[in-house]
Amino acid sequence: MNIQTAVLCDAATDDNGKLNLLGAFDTIYARELPAIHPQCAVALRVTFFSGDEGKHNLRLNFVDADGRSIMADFPSIPVEVALPDDMHFGTRNFIFNIQQLKFDTPGLYSMDVTLDGQPQANIPLLVKHVPPPPTA
Repeated sequence: MNIQTAVLCDAATDDNGKLNLLGAFDTIYARELPAIHPQCAVALRVTFFSGDEGKHNLRLNFVDADGRSIMADFPSIPVEVALPDDMHFGTRNFIFNIQQLKFDTPGLYSMDVTLDGQPQANIPLLVKHVPPPPTA
């Protein structure tokens, strides 16, 4: 298995196997805390090879710098890999939409991606507190 793309973005779609991304980002600038990010998506493009055939479980977990989950765990996604005899690999796109993501404190966060309990990727996210300028 090879993760070709693992990204946090404003939105993503799958169009007949083509992964379309809108607004990939790695930093959120928050005027106030706690900060609520209204909507985003995690997009993955994964290549499976013949040795990967069988049933697997894909899991995402959004954690803070201390490894604590900051939102309810995503459900484990069952993935069955079966390749036709004439194919050496197969690629799949996975899109996870997230609503109302809450950050209580500024700092480093990460979306951790595991397959069958084994770490495959992590997507870093920095939340910076930028208070509004004082009014005159």
